[in-house]
Amino acid sequence: MADVTWRATTGGTSPGGTSKTRSTRAWRVRSSAVIVAAVVLAVLLVPPLVNLDEQAVNLAAKLQPPSWAHPFGTDDVGRDLLVRCVYGLRVSLLVGVVAAVVATVIGTAVGALAAASGGWVDRVVMRLVDVFSSVPHLLLGIFIVAMFRPGVWPVVVSVALTHWLSTARIVRAEVLSLRSRPYVDAALSGGASRLRVTVRHLLPGVLPQAGLAAVLMVPHAVWHESALSFLGLGLPTHQASLGTLVQSARGSLLAGDWWPTLFPGLFIIVPTLAIAGLAGAWRERINPRRRSELTL
Repeated sequence: MADVTWRATTGGTSPGGTSKTRSTRAWRVRSSAVIVAAVVLAVLLVPPLVNLDEQAVNLAAKLQPPSWAHPFGTDDVGRDLLVRCVYGLRVSLLVGVVAAVVATVIGTAVGALAAASGGWVDRVVMRLVDVFSSVPHLLLGIFIVAMFRPGVWPVVVSVALTHWLSTARIVRAEVLSLRSRPYVDAALSGGASRLRVTVRHLLPGVLPQAGLAAVLMVPHAVWHESALSFLGLGLPTHQASLGTLVQSARGSLLAGDWWPTLFPGLFIIVPTLAIAGLAGAWRERINPRRRSELTL
């Protein structure tokens, strides 16, 4: 009864509930930060120390289970799976980050153009966004990469052209909100052009949301690249990426050798969830309403 009365009079949660929620959220953020830091160190330090070309084929050591010599075991041709997973993560993150940046730039430009122009331009642009959104991302990505030879850049283009739509909607909503601010009306009344107001006043206000959208897009881009490579439409099979590693381990899994599939799969799931966790903390910081809702 006292707790209910406290909620009614203060509009918040009990101190114990708030403390527990904040402690859980802080633990998640710290865990995500540690994982992301470990991933960054691995992709930066391991490649200079171990040359992937030196991981020669050794059929005598193929499909060895995890051991002190090979913590992740070996693949179907005797190469160290830990080294290949780190290299694969490096390639997949490169594709994900570049594609996320390109998609964010496209989405920010389209969303800002639609909201700043208004009228029929806004309606036409957003109807086009709805049309593209109705097509499944993976299906559209397959169509795009099928027109090129397997490689990094076709995958980057595919992911970028299928992931800018949500950013466009977010930026448009933010720009529409900023257009109603008094300083924007004052700038327009003072003779500033619509383009100048958009560049000087509206775009800086949406940069935090656009940056957050880019970070949240990285996990999706990594998953997208892994799916395309697993289907044989992304990176070539001889190039180490998380998707190609899982694809090449299918036969080993059917034979009962679990490690060539498990560890690349964990390298896909764990780092991307950690990145999403840090992005969620960023979202709470830049969105006071979201932060207050989480403490209720």
